[in-house]
Amino acid sequence: MTTKHTALITGASGGIGYELANLFAKNGHDLVLVARNADKLKEIAEDLQVKYRNTVHIVPMNLSNADTPNELYYYLERNSIQVAYLVNNAGFGTHGKFSEIELQEQLDLVQLNITTLTHLSRLFIPGMLKRKYGGILNIASTAAFQPGPLMATYYASKSYVLFLSEALASEMKGTGVWVTALCPGPTATGFQQRAGIEKTTLVKKTGMMMDVEKVAKIGYHGFMKKKSLIIPGVVNRVFAQGIRFSPRKLTREIVKFLHDGE
Repeated sequence: MTTKHTALITGASGGIGYELANLFAKNGHDLVLVARNADKLKEIAEDLQVKYRNTVHIVPMNLSNADTPNELYYYLERNSIQVAYLVNNAGFGTHGKFSEIELQEQLDLVQLNITTLTHLSRLFIPGMLKRKYGGILNIASTAAFQPGPLMATYYASKSYVLFLSEALASEMKGTGVWVTALCPGPTATGFQQRAGIEKTTLVKKTGMMMDVEKVAKIGYHGFMKKKSLIIPGVVNRVFAQGIRFSPRKLTREIVKFLHDGE
């Protein structure tokens, strides 16, 4: 029988975050769901509580704000909500030339994809270490394995997430705490529209798009097995690992081609 714990999931109102919320709830865990859309979070919470009879807390917050991680952490402290699993899923991408994308949008991306993830991880790890149990699931990407012309800031942010996760996984060995990086390839979510890449070669012509429910299941079960790195899909694993054997100049040009074109 699964021991009930509480999972905190950021970016839980859709996509991989929503599917992971379903999986944690289905497997007997309580939830703290964080996203900007309060109405959507309320709808999800009510649905999950009816289905699985678990407790679902919703915390509508904009995690792109620098003070939000502290606000979230102390809110949970005040309400005696102990988090065993932290899922850093919130994030977004941008598409276009670095010199042409609005500066504030890129700074918001760095804040959410990198700084907020780092901040939350640092806040919750000490409690996990003290209890000698807990896990962090960071959503990276196959983008983490190479530079990404026309999505430069996004690719760089996911490299940070991957490398931080792998380093922390090593540091946490033997403590009862583990860190997992989930690196999906193209996945059918709202990410493509938000990033403005729905008409690119990568999305329209490669056939690499994976079902979001399948990606989440692979991620959840790998996380619960305490794997440090998960790359869903054979094609994605070959692509991510094959980068090591390709000339870097060629790799950059391939990625640029995939993100170019209509």
